[in-house]
Amino acid sequence: MGYLHKGHLSLIEESKRKADITIVSVFVNPTQFAPNEDFGKYPRDLDMDSSLLETAETDYLFFPSAKDIYPENFQTYVDVTEISQIIEGEFRPAHFKGVTTIVSILFNCVKPDYAFFGQKDAQQAAVIKRMVDDLKYAIEVVICPIVREPDGIAMSSRNIYLSPDEREKALIINKSLKQAEDIINNGERNTVAIIKKINNNFIKESSIHLNYIRIVNAETFKEIDKLESGKNYYCLIAAKVGSTRLIDNYLIHAN
Repeated sequence: MGYLHKGHLSLIEESKRKADITIVSVFVNPTQFAPNEDFGKYPRDLDMDSSLLETAETDYLFFPSAKDIYPENFQTYVDVTEISQIIEGEFRPAHFKGVTTIVSILFNCVKPDYAFFGQKDAQQAAVIKRMVDDLKYAIEVVICPIVREPDGIAMSSRNIYLSPDEREKALIINKSLKQAEDIINNGERNTVAIIKKINNNFIKESSIHLNYIRIVNAETFKEIDKLESGKNYYCLIAAKVGSTRLIDNYLIHAN
């Protein structure tokens, strides 16, 4: 959605490694925002984005208008019905329907061989993968690792909303994920126990409103009770720091 940072640029780098031509779309998509969310104030700077894309040697910038994407009397949506209803879907009920619709439209406009998404929006990536599989798109979806600031916070366009004090408090999210990693590496496999331990961090910090901590199957995003060897999971955290909602995750490779 623009306001590019090093996380986005890492997707471009991966595209340039795998593909002959790299196209970046920039479109702040109104259908994935609820009326009470930040569509109107979502950061936008096309001049900055264009400069960064040129420096990154991107081949094309695709910058459609809202009227190009959603012409008058638009009435067709793409809805992935199960994985989109849980976790983030509980807090943002219309969000994923807007995401899958716009991604489907962009796929049809560009007709790519590969599509690159960031792991920070892990559930979104899983929803898109499900859509690609179900609708038989001839596209390989590539999920790229989270890129972090030096202090550990996951890069996000919304980080610009944080005051210096909020930015400092937001570090508890990544610290909690690292704690979960340590707990798992020390042999704990019971997810209730893992979540209970890191939840204590948020109980102590009353200025952060925790939406959820979940440990889920990395493909289905269904919550699980116990980590099983040889399977992949996500530990997911969503929280509001001040008025800014942040999400982050840790990919678990269970041994």
